[in-house]
Amino acid sequence: MPVISLPDREWIDLVGPMQGVEMVPWDLAGEPPRRDEVSFVVPPYMGSPPWRRLGLLPGLRVVQLLTAGYDSVLPALPPGVQLANAAGVHDASTAELAVTLMLASLRGIPDFVAAQGCSHWLPMQMWPALADKRVLIVGYGAIGQAIARRLSVFEVTITAVASRARAGDALVPSVHGLVELPRLLPEHDVVVMIVPLTPSTAGMVDRDFLAAMAPGALLVNVSRGKVVDTPALLEATSTGRIRAALDVTDPEPLPVDHPLWLTPGVLITPHVGGATSAFVPRAVALLRDQLGAVVGERPLRNVVHTG
Repeated sequence: MPVISLPDREWIDLVGPMQGVEMVPWDLAGEPPRRDEVSFVVPPYMGSPPWRRLGLLPGLRVVQLLTAGYDSVLPALPPGVQLANAAGVHDASTAELAVTLMLASLRGIPDFVAAQGCSHWLPMQMWPALADKRVLIVGYGAIGQAIARRLSVFEVTITAVASRARAGDALVPSVHGLVELPRLLPEHDVVVMIVPLTPSTAGMVDRDFLAAMAPGALLVNVSRGKVVDTPALLEATSTGRIRAALDVTDPEPLPVDHPLWLTPGVLITPHVGGATSAFVPRAVALLRDQLGAVVGERPLRNVVHTG
């Protein structure tokens, strides 16, 4: 019978009993229970688990993440171990936050919150609306598509970019390739980054990328902090040429004295894209499906590294 580790007893209760599977709690921080028998590990969702401790399990065959991102675990993954991510689990939450960041930044919500903190009624002024904006989604996977679905009711024009050009869907009939970015960037008011962090996407949003954006445009990053060149972003935002709404930063967490905190036109949330009430039921459904695949000797979903 496969022995599966989940982060704690609460997760074991959430997943519930499954025939043919034994579950034990392990958060990767302490000594692994049933060290010689655990073959399938689900690490904690929050924090930075000590990935090197995966090497303590001689029978480990699968690591199932609760995150969509997986770049941090790859260097510590033992040979021969499959890695699966939580693709699909965070689509709704991350898409909601992407739209929230757009609306909050465009409509001046940070200014209103700051004014409320000092009991100050701001004078009336005209703020940009999301309606009529041209939105470019860079990265048109499951989350990019979820963002497009939510944007479809806001009377915007949506353009999508992926690694290669391809046929699209009802909302975006044609998906452009990355090679078209230099032409597309100046034509859009909002640019949303939702690409995975890979060697080819690290630093993608560099000085040339930012210089190609239209004056006054808004950059929304809900992917990974290292996708954006932070010094280049500071240059572009500190002059007021563009604005930014960031759920992820590089470095992360952002140090207390980092100039991004105080740069006008920059809105920062602390990497909370997936952390909503929508996470748990979707994560539980994925885990039950994956454990059912193990018992039934079926292929796992979302395998990002075959070992």
